[in-house]
Amino acid sequence: MHTSCEKASLEVCRQAAEYLKKGEIAAIPTETVYGLAADATNGQAVKKIFEAKGRPQDNPLISHISSMEMLPMVWRKVTPQAKALAEAFWPGPLTIILPRSELLADEVCAGLPTAAVRWPSHPVAQQVIALAGVPLAAPSANTSGSPSPTTAESVMQDMAGKIPMVVDGGTCEVGVESTVVSLAGQTPLLLRPGGVTKEELERVLGCEVKLSDAVLHQLQEGEKPASPGMKYRHYAPNARVLIVQGSSAQYCEYVKAHAEEGDCALCFEEDVKALSGIACIPYGKEGDGVSQAHGLFAALRALDEKHVKTAYARCPQQSGISLAVYNRLLRAAAFQVVQV
Repeated sequence: MHTSCEKASLEVCRQAAEYLKKGEIAAIPTETVYGLAADATNGQAVKKIFEAKGRPQDNPLISHISSMEMLPMVWRKVTPQAKALAEAFWPGPLTIILPRSELLADEVCAGLPTAAVRWPSHPVAQQVIALAGVPLAAPSANTSGSPSPTTAESVMQDMAGKIPMVVDGGTCEVGVESTVVSLAGQTPLLLRPGGVTKEELERVLGCEVKLSDAVLHQLQEGEKPASPGMKYRHYAPNARVLIVQGSSAQYCEYVKAHAEEGDCALCFEEDVKALSGIACIPYGKEGDGVSQAHGLFAALRALDEKHVKTAYARCPQQSGISLAVYNRLLRAAAFQVVQV
């Protein structure tokens, strides 16, 4: 199947919506990463997402809406907590999980009794969803397990010939996938950190939000992922990634002692000068989670473009938006962390 990549005019958005209405799939931009979209009420269409990505079917998908009126197609009911979070953060990079509606395709929920949904803020995503008239299931538009795409070019690298269309809406603003919070249990549970922080969620809800063990640790043997992005190795380049935890001086010293030919430093911009003579791919500024999130996936993809063998990744903080960056790096590194 030929894949076309086109700049997001109204006509192009209409064309994408027509594909989606016919049960086809198309890649669309969101403010987080590019998504591979299908009609979330059409099980046969949703199956095409798993095929194109090579994604395991036990991994649930997030549905995307363009108005609150679409929620009954995804959830059984809207709770007061969900309403409070929606008012505070939608449209935006927050996904909320509640018991599912029967109108949603089973394939979206991967056998779970719950459904994940968000309202993206990207105007192109909103337009395509509105024109399609249904919630769109849309995981990241990449080969399963590899770094998520933040540009249309990155989508084409992975998806050319596998899907009919990529809508080019420019570079994604946030750069890491949405925060995922489950409101289906007694206590709000943060399953995946993202552009909306744990602290922000707690401020709006007025209660503690528990951090799932799976954010910073591997899933237990046989445990089903309750959210996308919880798998053992995910967001990973072909290069081996090793996270190095320590100060700038300790990190630079470690890299200089261990880096061999073909290796590189996946570092902060401030580290580059101290690493003279070593190949560097910076992924943001130190202590600046927003810039790190924006640059991470492009940096991970650059490792493979440069055929890097081992990348020594400077460890970010584990709070605010940097927690989302650390979560993605942990999975890219298959949980290999060195304390120095």
